[in-house]
Amino acid sequence: MTATIIELADVRKTYNEGTAVAAEVLHGVNITVRAGEFACLIGPSGSGKSTLLNLIGLLERPTAGSYLLKGRAIQQASDDERTRARLETLGFVFQFHHLLPAFSALENVMLPGLMRDGAFTRQQRANAQQLLAAVGLADALNKPPNELSGGMQQRVAIARALALAPDLVLADEPTGNLDTHTADEVFALMRHFNETKGTAFLLVTHDPRLAARCDRVIELRDGAIVGDAAQRRPA
Repeated sequence: MTATIIELADVRKTYNEGTAVAAEVLHGVNITVRAGEFACLIGPSGSGKSTLLNLIGLLERPTAGSYLLKGRAIQQASDDERTRARLETLGFVFQFHHLLPAFSALENVMLPGLMRDGAFTRQQRANAQQLLAAVGLADALNKPPNELSGGMQQRVAIARALALAPDLVLADEPTGNLDTHTADEVFALMRHFNETKGTAFLLVTHDPRLAARCDRVIELRDGAIVGDAAQRRPA
């Protein structure tokens, strides 16, 4: 059986808990993502997609329910333990790439290694160079983000997400700020790493064309999972 990366059971999230303005935004969510999957999360604005991704990414804690990360109960772990688990297991790609403007493309890709090891290393540099070459940016290693197009910046962000060989990459609207052609290129890159490296992906998208090209579509509405189905990839 394929290994499970994340398993959420009856997860709830309430903001302003215990106050008169308390609001529960996730209502008993159950979701499992296994190694090598390429899944997308869809749903209308305000349905709780970003909150769910933040919980999976260990950026927020659930109010109730359980979260197993590679079989380990993680919801009550300390902040340091969660940070370490995040670095070891998860990668992130956002709609707005969040590259550091004072760093080169190469240095931006090396940032996760800096956070883990406390310093830049020769191995990190070699790995970052290989990743940037893999996303078609071998000639842009030393360029700062403001000298790169939006699509190129998102390629750097994908390389950065893969820097520590995560089991799962969480991508929040990774093509939402790109034109159709560039969005297709970025999507193809994520699919390439999924197929060649076995990296699992869970991406939030509003683009039905991209959702149709994922292996699994999870639909969230009003804070609850209302659909979760595998689908055939287009020929």
